[in-house]
Formats: sequence, structure tokens, C-alpha cells
Amino acid sequence: MKQLLKLTLAATLGGFVAVGLISLNGEQQIQNSTDDSDRLDVSYTNYTSSPSIPLESIDFVGAAERSVNAVVHVKTKINSKPYYNPWSQIFGGEEYITPEQKRASGSGVIISEDGYIVTNNHVIDNAADIEITMNNNRTYKAELIGTDPATDIALLKIEEKKLPAITLGDSDHLKVGEWVIAVGNPFNLTSTVTAGIVSAKARNINILDYNPSKEVFPLESFIQTDAAVNPGNSGGALVNGRGELVGINTAIASRTGSYSGYSFAVPVSIVQKVTADLLEFGKVQRAYIGVNISDINEVLRNTEDIAVAEGAYVRGLVEDGAAYSAGIEVGDVIVGVENRAVKNVTELQEQVGKYRPGDQIKVDVLRDNTKRSFNVTLRDRYGNTDLKKRMELSTPMYGARLQPLEESELRQLKIENGVKVKELDNGQLEKAGVQEGFIITHVDKQPVNSPGQFERMMESKRGGVLIEGLYPNGTRDYFAVSK
Repeated sequence: MKQLLKLTLAATLGGFVAVGLISLNGEQQIQNSTDDSDRLDVSYTNYTSSPSIPLESIDFVGAAERSVNAVVHVKTKINSKPYYNPWSQIFGGEEYITPEQKRASGSGVIISEDGYIVTNNHVIDNAADIEITMNNNRTYKAELIGTDPATDIALLKIEEKKLPAITLGDSDHLKVGEWVIAVGNPFNLTSTVTAGIVSAKARNINILDYNPSKEVFPLESFIQTDAAVNPGNSGGALVNGRGELVGINTAIASRTGSYSGYSFAVPVSIVQKVTADLLEFGKVQRAYIGVNISDINEVLRNTEDIAVAEGAYVRGLVEDGAAYSAGIEVGDVIVGVENRAVKNVTELQEQVGKYRPGDQIKVDVLRDNTKRSFNVTLRDRYGNTDLKKRMELSTPMYGARLQPLEESELRQLKIENGVKVKELDNGQLEKAGVQEGFIITHVDKQPVNSPGQFERMMESKRGGVLIEGLYPNGTRDYFAVSK
């Protein structure tokens, strides 16, 4: 009988191993953990850890109870781009065929009692409609406040008060080996909690797209954990043993498309900065130190006679950039920012990414094996220190500059949404008859809430588009815009 049990156990384990070795094209894939489709003040509940609450290293009941109600189910409807029908000229029919609307879902985290929710950008990308389902099954329509593809973070807003906002923890002090739990909605299984440990920090897995034409320069410094995360967990919470948010679950390392060992989360230190910028400015104020850097390896240590094995080696400097102006030189090794140790390039990018242009930070470097400190005033990628609001959106294709409406304007016109045409420049809108000052409220009967949403809606359509709205005097009008 014992021999039979041993054979049965061996066969079972062998089956699990065989399943684990199945791969796609024999290569490991790192993918977002979402479905296959898929200037207001805000009061965060807490910005720091709560030492008075003991870490629950084994029993996660308390941590789950303090976080599960703050995690929501994000459901989206995505407009599919029409495609050309080559047979329309011969057999008739529509010249462009629009596929059925796709649906996707993921997770989100309530970060303020008045309805602000953070999720992943890829969860709501190209969404025409966003619905939020709470843990108590109440549903809301969500407005997209802003996105940051460079960190894969998006900020949503629902109209509700006294929501169960999560407490924000401190990802900088999160330790490798520390217990964490992931809360989300994998495979549409709502309010799912899994546990694991922090496997590594400051991971760069090259999952975010680099797109300089749209000024997208990825900032990756993920928390790596072995808490089970699957499609649908994207945008959900990674919390510590106290139930405090330390990251937003974003991606999985997988050979099969499902969880197979490791997941990755955006640190809450980056999430806080990105969401604060989106709220205050409408865009992320990204700061740069102005250096060309690389990790330290044994060859570099021997070649340049570097005494340390960790840090970011300065290979080059942007002329008149932040580091250059502060006195940092080629050959220096950056080892700290604001009294936080920097072990590699990714950690340096994470620490600088927490600040805005114009902020002054202390940077510690090793020069000739001697530690020195410099006060560096950060700048944007154009070398400026001033902060810019994205109050307007230029749409060259349609020759228009659009501006969000103030709350007072919405009340005065008795409308709930819209964007104002501030300036026209001989584009498609002007040719269709639109005049400056016109307020666009709908595109093909779908409400327009922001300039960015208008741009995304127009990009997703082909052929003629019906634009409707009104002028400041209340006169309504309709325009057919060809593309």
C-alpha cells in the first residue's frame, strides 16, 4: 500500500511539472495582468505607515479586512477600430465595417473618500465607457481624470462620498522577504486575496512601451512578489501586513498567460506622485537629473578603479543639465538620493521619479573613491524648472485647440460635460463649420468629458463623425466632420 501511495504521489508531481513546462514558442513572456481585452483637492487617508498596527506575518485576516473593501472591479467597453471593406465598391454595403464593441475588466483601488480610484493605464486604454463595481456590488460610472503610460497608471473618479479608501503605506521601506497580499478580481472572481512575499525590488522588466513621439519614456521599478496574480488583477492592490497599500499590481511573468511564479507591482511612492500630478496639473511633471548612466559590473570596476560594486555610473552629462550645473562629473558613481541608498540605475530612476522639475535634491556620489554630496535642481526634459498645466489639447489633424470646462461654465449652461474649442487653424473642424467658442458635448451620441477623451474617440472612428454641442449663448448645433 505504501509503495502504491509513493507511485501515485510521484505521478501527480510529474503531472504538475509537465504542466509548468508548457511555454509559448518556448520563451518566457511578461504580460499585463488584465483581461485579454481588457484641479481638485484630494485628501488621502494616510501617506505613511502606521507602526501602531502590528505586522500580521502569518494571519492576514486583519490586512485583508482593511483593504478588500477599497479594491473595486473595473469594467470597460472598448470601441474597436473600423476596418476597410474592399468589396463595398463591387457588391455594395458599408465602406468601413465596425466590429462589435469589446469588453475588458481589471481592478482598481480607492485612494480617497471622495471617489478617486487608481488603476493601470492598460486596463482602461481606449475605453469608451468605464464602470466601477464596489465590493458591496454597488456600481458607478467612472470619469477618466488622467493617464500616465510611462508608469502604466491611470486615475479615475466616481461621484460618491465617504468611500472606504485604503491607507497608503511606504514602499521605500518595504523589505525583501516581507509578507504582502494581493487583492483584486482575477478571471472576474471578485474580491480575491492571495499572499506571498516580496521577492525583489526595483525590477525593470521592459514591459512598458517607449514612444518618444508621444513623450512616453517608461519608468519601471517594480516590486516583484510571489503572491498569485492573474489576468484581471491589473490595477489591484498590493498591501503589506498592516493592510496598507504598497503597490499597484501590474504584470505577471508567465509562460502560459496565467500566474506561474512572479508578479510585479508599481511602488506606491510612484503612484502617489503620478496621481497627485494628474489631479493638480492634468499631466505628470516628470523630472530629469540629466545624466547618461549605467549599472556597475566587474569590468567597469576594474577599468575605472571603482571601489564599490553598487551605484549608478555617470557615463555622460546633458550639457547645462541639472547634474552638470550642480557639479557632478563623468566618472562619478551616484550612490544616494536624499539619504536613500541607490544600488543601480533602476533605483536611481525610481528615486528621481518621485520629484518634480524645480525640486532640489541631495545627490551623493563617489568620486576618486571619496563620497561627496551635491544639491541638484531637477529639470524637465527640455531643461526647464517651471511646472506646466495641460489646460489645452492641440489636435493638429483637426486644427483645433480644446480646453476643459470649469464647473461654473457647466452649471451656467446646464450641461454635465463638454470641451470648449478655444482656437481653430484651418482644420477639419473649421471646414465642417465649427466656430471658436463652440462647446463639444457629444461625438456620435457619446458624451465628451475631456480634451483627451475627444482625441481618443476621434482616433477610433472612420468616415463621417457627428459632433454636437452648443455655443456659450445656449444655441445648439450639429456638425458632420469627415476624416
